[in-house]
Amino acid sequence: MNPLADRIRPEELIDIVGQEHVIGEGKLLNRILDSKMIPNMIFFGPSGVGKTTVAQIIAKNSNKRFFKLNGTSANLDDIKQVITQIGTLTTLNGILLYIDELHYLNKRQQQSILEYIENGDITLIGSTTENVNFTIFNSLLSRCSIIEFKPLSAASIVLGLKRAVSKEEDRLNIKISYDDNVLTYISEVSSGDLRKALNTLELIINTYKADEERILHIDLDKAKDCSQSKIMYHDRDGDGHYNLLSYLQKSIRGSDPQASIHALARLIKGGDLNAICRRLLVIAAEDVGLAHPNAVSIVKACTDAAFQIGLPEARIPLADATLLLALAPKSNSAYMAISEALNDLDSMDTGSIPDYLCDGHTNIAKNSGKEYLYPHNYPNNYVKQQYMPDKIKDRIYYKYGENKFEQAFKDYWEKVKK
Repeated sequence: MNPLADRIRPEELIDIVGQEHVIGEGKLLNRILDSKMIPNMIFFGPSGVGKTTVAQIIAKNSNKRFFKLNGTSANLDDIKQVITQIGTLTTLNGILLYIDELHYLNKRQQQSILEYIENGDITLIGSTTENVNFTIFNSLLSRCSIIEFKPLSAASIVLGLKRAVSKEEDRLNIKISYDDNVLTYISEVSSGDLRKALNTLELIINTYKADEERILHIDLDKAKDCSQSKIMYHDRDGDGHYNLLSYLQKSIRGSDPQASIHALARLIKGGDLNAICRRLLVIAAEDVGLAHPNAVSIVKACTDAAFQIGLPEARIPLADATLLLALAPKSNSAYMAISEALNDLDSMDTGSIPDYLCDGHTNIAKNSGKEYLYPHNYPNNYVKQQYMPDKIKDRIYYKYGENKFEQAFKDYWEKVKK
């Protein structure tokens, strides 16, 4: 018997839960379906959010012959077999080819259908869980409309579970009751994946029997027993991973300790200790910077300790580092200074460095005609002289940050240079 998720797969868009940004009256996918003019499309988003179901609904409502391939197992011969059907009696209205896990096809396989989707012999619908900009070749990408599917909310998954309960009651001729918090719990531990939630529900129904009155009551203990624990979606090489790292940095930059710790917890669940430590060190230098110069040394000590201890205990020094950075004053003055200096080197002629600042043993320094002034021979170890190249002598890269540490530097040098 097919899994529950397949048995109750919606056959109309109105039965799809979630994806309100593209599904619903007047929304993009409904308009496409009503128009009967199906464009080449690529659906991307996490697993269990309706990509395959929507593709099958569109295929069913088109007047084209439907073929389905899976990128994990399809080869060039499979694609050629579909191409051979072009122009036959059964494909006079064209072919709709659905390729699940499209990102697994290599460049040659993707390119093999370009000619046919361009002239309309084949209409392609592909689905992928990966970022299309990195996994789908540009020649194919430019010929397709890209539609994003988002993780389902807990409320949307609850609606899907209620529909499943109703279908299973009819199939098994039993009554399924449940505590108020059960469906919410299942939806929340499913991390936006309806298929995962339905698998949990199916496991409960299959492993717990109805009573003599043909009533199966689902309580929280049964739900926890069959769902075990929440598994966070975390792909170390995918968008989810980099989105979490970005979330961590932006939460720390925004000085929100609660969000920062939450972001760290999500990353720890993924187990990529190296990426966490690297990002914390970047944040210490980029976002805290000279407002708290010791922060980078402290974070380095915490990350070294995390590597030495290993997970799960590594979470403790990582939390120390995260909260220190979130609570510390912020300055990106050094980051901005080096960024602007590097940009000048890429975009303009900055000229040569002053001759008298070259190595004193070189002919350039000896023949410069101008003596280098040794700052330590002067009061406060400072003497005014030009250090910048002539072409950019008035360029300002570093601007003092509005924090106690950098302002102290500013006050000191203003007094000395006067």
